[in-house]
Amino acid sequence: MTRLFLLHPTLVPNDLIAYVLNHLNGSSSRLRSEKTIEILFSTPLTIDQKKSIQEKAFTYKTDTIFLKDQFEPQHIQLLAFDMDSTLINIECIDEIARQCGKVAEVSAITEASMRGEIKNFSDSLLARVKLLKGVPESDLDLVYKERLQLNPGAKELVQYAQAMGWKTLLVSGGFTFFTNKIQALLQLDEAHSNTLEIIDGYLTGNVIGPIVDGAAKAAFVKRACERLGLSPKSALVMGDGSNDLPMMEIAGLSIGYQPKPIVQEKADGTFNFVGLDGVLDVFQAP
Repeated sequence: MTRLFLLHPTLVPNDLIAYVLNHLNGSSSRLRSEKTIEILFSTPLTIDQKKSIQEKAFTYKTDTIFLKDQFEPQHIQLLAFDMDSTLINIECIDEIARQCGKVAEVSAITEASMRGEIKNFSDSLLARVKLLKGVPESDLDLVYKERLQLNPGAKELVQYAQAMGWKTLLVSGGFTFFTNKIQALLQLDEAHSNTLEIIDGYLTGNVIGPIVDGAAKAAFVKRACERLGLSPKSALVMGDGSNDLPMMEIAGLSIGYQPKPIVQEKADGTFNFVGLDGVLDVFQAP
């Protein structure tokens, strides 16, 4: 039995529901909330059929989640987030670069890396950080205070996870200056990211310690699950870029939040219109 969730910011359009039921042989539908409809299929959907549904749903400003076979919502016991452009609204490194007049050079590398065009995330990060040499630490604080915001639904999703007793994990290719603050703000259990070297109040252009890349993100998720005696299939993972794919691939449920095309293609769910807390309807009793 294949399960599809259609999620809309206000009300899932009836025309879209009819299209899925009539043209793609959906066997039944049920209301999860005013904003979410679950549609069941008696036979597995092909890749082309899933793509067709995604494309049609997009025209109705509706998001989709295709649950994996044998997925059971009650098995989820860990929530793992990427930070930049997922949990928060900005790419911190781009905003730091904006402060020093190097946003064009840095953001071009950021975008190419997130699209998967630069295969080695570590190299791309080090190249970007090198461009930030001489930036005062006070600029990072300005970015945090004036530009950084939680994305819609972030707080509600974290609060739900904590109420359910889930482990909460922030795994980021960004920087500890920001992840430590977000961890404290949301009272997350763990946060892992990269450490900028700062001497006498200025960035040196170097990163201290091993780089947190896609492989490291997946390793942190695995390790957290192992400590709890869980399979990684007990994890709900959310991200937006190609370096989130390794942890998405091992998770029980993966959501791409305003994702790059490569993530939209591979994640279980794609959120371009609803907030992060849209996924909570998967966990509500039908």
